[in-house]
Amino acid sequence: MNDKIKEILSKYKTIAMVGVSKDDKKPSTIVMKYMQKYGFKVIPVNPSAKGQKILGEEVFEKLEDINIPIDIVDVFRPSSEANKYAEESVKIGAKVLWLQLGIRSIDAKELVESNDIEYIENRCTKMEYQKLFLNINPAFPVLQS
Repeated sequence: MNDKIKEILSKYKTIAMVGVSKDDKKPSTIVMKYMQKYGFKVIPVNPSAKGQKILGEEVFEKLEDINIPIDIVDVFRPSSEANKYAEESVKIGAKVLWLQLGIRSIDAKELVESNDIEYIENRCTKMEYQKLFLNINPAFPVLQS
């Protein structure tokens, strides 16, 4: 799994982050800021903040509204919503559906993999980046920026 994740984070640099909050203390916002710091283009997706800016990026209501190609759809929403984002990922031609810590969905996995989209679940992009590229493995990684 580490090799697959390392390849994904090496090859793909444009992330649509679903569920990012304007609250800079929330894990999603901490992860977005971190990934930006390491050269990723991160586009926030949050219907309740549509048209606003989070960390300098315009917020979109849904994946289909983004006007550039998306490599990774990174989801900070409940597992019950994962299939919806799997469907949207297929529609926009994303390369990877990435479900954050605690988020899993057999249906989403089957849907994206049957459409040649990579699937990662129950992993944090920030933690994986730190572990695989920086050799950092903090106990509470989300709290560290």
